[in-house]
Amino acid sequence: METKVISLIADTLEVDKDKITSDTNLIQDLEVESLDLVDLVAAFEEQFNIEIPDKDIKNLQTVGDIIAYAEAHQR
Repeated sequence: METKVISLIADTLEVDKDKITSDTNLIQDLEVESLDLVDLVAAFEEQFNIEIPDKDIKNLQTVGDIIAYAEAHQR
């Protein structure tokens, strides 16, 4: 799961995946802006067949948060 999430982030944000770990903070480390976040959420929803409500997005601050969320909500 971690490899899939990191690859998806790297591809969506056009960032070197070697710079991404489970501790990477989306805003502080990758400088993700609101439009980038919308693209990421859409990519995660499609890739993992999950729906991420707006209220949950603010809790997804690190790559590890995203991995845990995807594992818990994947159908």
